[in-house]
Amino acid sequence: MVNEGPNQEERDDTPAPESALQADPSVSVHPSVSINPSVSVHPSSSAHPSALAQPSGLAHPSSSGPEDLSVIKVSRRRWAVVLVFSCYSMCNAFQWIQYGSINNIFMHFYGVSAFAIDWLSMCYMLTYIPLLLPVAWLLEKFGLRTIALTGSALNCLGAWVKLGSLKPHLFPVTVVGQVICSVAQVFILGMPSRIASVWFGANEVSTACSVAVFGNQLGIAIGFLVPPVLVPNVEDRDKLAYHISIMFYIIGGVATLLLILVFIVFKEKPKYPPSRAQSLSYALTSPDASYLGSIAQLFKNLNFVLLVITYGLNAGAFYALSTLLNRMVIWHYPGEEVNAGRIGLTIVIAGMLGAVISGIWLDRSKTYKETTLVVYIMTLVGMVVYTFTLNLGHLWVVFITAGTMGFFMTGYLPLGFEFAVELTYPESEGISSGLLNISAQVFGIIFTISQGQIIDNYGTKPGNIFLCLFLTLGAALTAFIKPDLRRQKANKETPENKLQEEEEESNTSKVPTAVSEDHL
Repeated sequence: MVNEGPNQEERDDTPAPESALQADPSVSVHPSVSINPSVSVHPSSSAHPSALAQPSGLAHPSSSGPEDLSVIKVSRRRWAVVLVFSCYSMCNAFQWIQYGSINNIFMHFYGVSAFAIDWLSMCYMLTYIPLLLPVAWLLEKFGLRTIALTGSALNCLGAWVKLGSLKPHLFPVTVVGQVICSVAQVFILGMPSRIASVWFGANEVSTACSVAVFGNQLGIAIGFLVPPVLVPNVEDRDKLAYHISIMFYIIGGVATLLLILVFIVFKEKPKYPPSRAQSLSYALTSPDASYLGSIAQLFKNLNFVLLVITYGLNAGAFYALSTLLNRMVIWHYPGEEVNAGRIGLTIVIAGMLGAVISGIWLDRSKTYKETTLVVYIMTLVGMVVYTFTLNLGHLWVVFITAGTMGFFMTGYLPLGFEFAVELTYPESEGISSGLLNISAQVFGIIFTISQGQIIDNYGTKPGNIFLCLFLTLGAALTAFIKPDLRRQKANKETPENKLQEEEEESNTSKVPTAVSEDHL
């Protein structure tokens, strides 16, 4: 939900007139009113049956806002917003994996252990856990634009700090730069579903969320591909420093450009709500709602709790595989650093394709539970096949099996975000997404450390079997999640308004949505 405070108005828009849709006079307009018995608006209380709003009526917002809630339109700016977000998310994800994709080279340059380099990836996971709730609160308090600027600025700062670590004894400086980037990630990972809900129509939200997640996956893909090319495995540390500096300068320049674009393009929200569900969310937002109460309410939702666990198991397995991929490939194919990066690229590119296809499919079918379960089972199958083909001695086989696994494993990530929003509507998308990500980071740290130790002591196959066991558990738990699609119910409460492209610079009149007497 987005608070309707003045600080969230678009700077170039004037406040819209009040909604022409009036609630039934007998219906209380207090923010705790429920839309229907299955959708509680206030997280900490349930409405009495007599206080239920009529399906066609919109309760007035508890505080005035710039939206004319009777008009449902999508803004042309929406694609620019999601693409800019996707780009700076890509930049941040690149910096997460740039060390792990050439793990052995950075070990040689800085003279540190493999475990120390692994922590440059795991610090992203560790930082996220304590900072998620404060950042989610800031998202609710200050909105999308402030969070986007903060995340992009920290990402840019971290990139430039790393340029001070181009000597073998300056490993602590690169750690500081990476920690700054990991803090930036906290301002990024929870945004896709929020941007999709605030800016996109009911038939676009899943696709938009997939595009937003797409950027993060693309950054990981580039992080697998580019570092092995820019930083060859040479013995001379001075030459290594030169090659590393090229990579750091490129990413610093890109991060700076993206910060400028965020400042220019990103706006808090469109002038009009893009969907019925978002309009209701605006109308019934309470400035007095308890933030901690909302989190407590989410944990009373058994379906959401199961999703938090299953999402964490899947995403945690992906984080562990990404961090340790270089070590696993080099274990069986010595000297193949470049191909190790290409295998990682294959995993992520296939996953990006899977994510986009899943998003389009969800927008058309709305089969959240069924799609999530099928993708989870296929992830498990792909992981099992990858586990038993990695050591066959044929790299082309590894490319095929890893790509198949990646199509489903990383394709699952936006599914989890959108399913969570459906299960928890009208609670904040930022909170539900953040809790999913906390689960992913916790399991990511556990799996990375555990699988790394298993690989060092017993080999790659036992390490991958370890992940297979947990993916089996995740698939089993997913089968118990009930498809309580609350956002879809809200969108179906009245006939869907036909979305129109918003002419933001025009001064056209705003015609309220017509409501039939039967609905009133």
